Amino acid sequence: MADSDVASPLRQRRALGISTLAFTLCFAVWTLFSILGIQIKDDYGLSNTQLGLLMATPVLTGSVSRLFLGVLTDRFGGRWVFSLLMLFSAACVYLLTFANSYTMLLVGALGVGLAGGSFIVGVAYTSAWYDKEHQGTALGIFGAGNVGAAVTNFCAPFLLLAMGWQGTAVVYASVLAIMGIAFLLLAENDPQAAQRKAASVPLAQQLSPLTDLRVWRFSLYYFFVFGGFVALALWLPHYLIEVYGLGLAAAGVIAALYTIPASLFRILGGWMSDRYGARRVMYWAFLASILCTFLLSYPPTDYIVKGVQGSITFSLAMPLVGFILLTMVLGFFMSLGMAAVFKHIPVYYPNSVGMVGGVVGMVGGLGGFFLPLTFGMLNDVIGIWQSSFMLLFVIVAAALAWMHYAILKANRVEIRNNSESTDLPELSTPSRFVLQNWLPEDPVFWEQTGSRIARRNLWISIPCLLLAFAVWMVWSVVVAKLPQVGFNYSPNQLFWLAALPGLSGATLRAFYSFMVPIFGGRRFTAISTASLLLPAAWIGFAVQNPDTPYLVMAILALLCGFGGANFASSMANISFFYPAQEKGKALAMNAGLGNLGVSVMQFLVPVVIATGVFSVMTGSGQVSEGGGELWVQNAGFIWVPFIVIATVAAWFGMNDIASARSSFKEQAVIFKRKHNWLMCVLYTGTFGSFIGFSAAFPLLSHTQFPEIDALQFAFLGPLVGALSRAWSGGLADRVGGARVTLGVFLVMILGVLGVLLFLAGSGSTWAFVGFFASFILLFLASGVGNASTNQMIPVIFRHEVPRLMPGLGEDEQRIHADRESAATIGFTSAIGAYGAFFIPKAFGSSIDLTGSVATALAGFIVFYAICTALTWFYYCRKGAEIRI
Repeated sequence: MADSDVASPLRQRRALGISTLAFTLCFAVWTLFSILGIQIKDDYGLSNTQLGLLMATPVLTGSVSRLFLGVLTDRFGGRWVFSLLMLFSAACVYLLTFANSYTMLLVGALGVGLAGGSFIVGVAYTSAWYDKEHQGTALGIFGAGNVGAAVTNFCAPFLLLAMGWQGTAVVYASVLAIMGIAFLLLAENDPQAAQRKAASVPLAQQLSPLTDLRVWRFSLYYFFVFGGFVALALWLPHYLIEVYGLGLAAAGVIAALYTIPASLFRILGGWMSDRYGARRVMYWAFLASILCTFLLSYPPTDYIVKGVQGSITFSLAMPLVGFILLTMVLGFFMSLGMAAVFKHIPVYYPNSVGMVGGVVGMVGGLGGFFLPLTFGMLNDVIGIWQSSFMLLFVIVAAALAWMHYAILKANRVEIRNNSESTDLPELSTPSRFVLQNWLPEDPVFWEQTGSRIARRNLWISIPCLLLAFAVWMVWSVVVAKLPQVGFNYSPNQLFWLAALPGLSGATLRAFYSFMVPIFGGRRFTAISTASLLLPAAWIGFAVQNPDTPYLVMAILALLCGFGGANFASSMANISFFYPAQEKGKALAMNAGLGNLGVSVMQFLVPVVIATGVFSVMTGSGQVSEGGGELWVQNAGFIWVPFIVIATVAAWFGMNDIASARSSFKEQAVIFKRKHNWLMCVLYTGTFGSFIGFSAAFPLLSHTQFPEIDALQFAFLGPLVGALSRAWSGGLADRVGGARVTLGVFLVMILGVLGVLLFLAGSGSTWAFVGFFASFILLFLASGVGNASTNQMIPVIFRHEVPRLMPGLGEDEQRIHADRESAATIGFTSAIGAYGAFFIPKAFGSSIDLTGSVATALAGFIVFYAICTALTWFYYCRKGAEIRI
């Protein structure tokens, strides 16, 4: 049927009806593990944490996929994307029946989770049929497809009892496949399809709304209202069986009583958002949710009161009827909140509904992934079933407090401007934080104004980066303690945990490298520092239970990569503040003192792990294999208050530079620059060695010299490397970064030879002393090399840009050189950071394959020799392409 710009009411209702039915069935499939998981747990003997992970895994895929599915829907339309998604999800559900191990179930659950991504496809498809005055109601009706969770909670238990979990999966797969074919045949292309084909939107333009922090504010609200809904839909059957002793069928019916109103009243939420405004509806939703979660979080308690005539005893507990009513009320107000959040999106982003809705839906879906997993972990660690509602109470209270503060600020803006605002400006950048005319190369400006502002930003950046490195490398100490408190992991598994933060940190750096010119240095520094709270707090819970699955520990190790990624954005940000003649020193100070986070962590964490001073706040310790007590959770919890302080300091104390703004396309020119890739190799040899040896040295010392407690000395290596980096930045400015770098690689070759020599005599004290001294030399040299290679980059591009862009004026050449230097510093740091993965992994693999680390060390010598040759040929020899 031909597309039209204005759809008739009949076509609108038809599109809304078929998309809502399709989403209902997809949602039923997405939450299938809430019922199947109960029998699977018995069949495979799973712990609560393992069951929580299995339930949450489909939610992870369904959440993350929403971003990509949103892009595809904006580009190709909802009809084809929705149909193919249902067919593929149905195939994954069917293949799940062939799983014969827990690992295979997890892999299958990832594929099943794609059905959850259908939400954003349907939002983009449905909103295209309606004008903005009716989109809230239409999307509320479509969102009522969440009732699919109730379909599963009501029908799946009976299918499970009659056919087993494999038979139930086959039924679900068949129904979803039929719906996929029917949607392709019966649904129409949306009215915007012809316009979309005529004007192909570049991917960069599609992604541009992601730079608007309003999108991320909406995402936070959706994390609770939708993520909390999904989490409880998955968790309630298990909760009801364990807490109230109900049977499977009864638990499924009662869970349906929660999910049905939470789904159907989303229609009401959409209508109310159209009529009364989303801001007011969000207030109602959050206030009611706070009350409900507070009452539900109160555990059964026995009281003894000393009365006049003796003790008076009484108990408080939530009866089943009260629990059912409260969860129904909670679900009702969550549904209002879901509709209110999505009311905003087509109004603010009419041409990017798929992209923006995908991001918001992804974050909300991630709540549905992390919350059930955390529920299981809280049960295992705290031992109180109501802890799940305690966590929800904390989240919604924080969301309400932030929203209220934002609305008060918006009201002040409205009163001052005598106008009503439809948006909350709490995340906009006030003008006092933006430097409009930043001229560091002007001596007068620098002396009178610039140096003072630059120093303030530098001294706030340094502690933020220090905390980032501490969180990034915390596993280097934690892995050495895990076997002592009952975690039965092999040496190779432990080296994997030590290496994974390096892998994720290095990968994320490739993205963080370009974020400062897009988001602003102040804003991104604060947000990236706050992100460290997630791995720091979660580690504190996970390490308290030896039954925590290895996969969970691996996910936590990957999340610590947030800390490693911060380095790229931090260095790029500071490079904009300083003139060319002071960049080397400033970058060395930022990186060197930031790198101190590794040594601070390796010194502080063993101390706090061994003491119970913080046990009132962090919980009781674990019995070690020697009969003592360790508080391993302190390794994560110790950083939480400092991260909060540093985030606040960055938000209110740093600045954004207006002239430092640029798009990804403008920065991506560095991928065409040969010297960008050469510096990636050299920086891997310096910083990659520093961070890789920092991650591996504690565990390597423990495996090679088990009779010596090397943890008490481990912090000295990173300390020497960090201080040498901070000290040697000025040296590279004076002598030349290339000459210093050349000498560094020669010294590092000698250091590795020393390690090989003294390992041959391992078992004696003098051998450890020589081994330790050789590593100190490696840390010292790598620290100096970190500073010298960073000093080389701005100098290289000050030479290269005039040669490549001779038609530009001097000022424009300087701006391009600074932009390319900042992007290259960030990107080389991303590549170099892979040393934190490859060095620990090289040691672990070398031990597994040959029984020693000699093979890995020999490989390092070869690599340092290559780095020496490249430095000499391109930057040091007479007639070099760029002689520094």
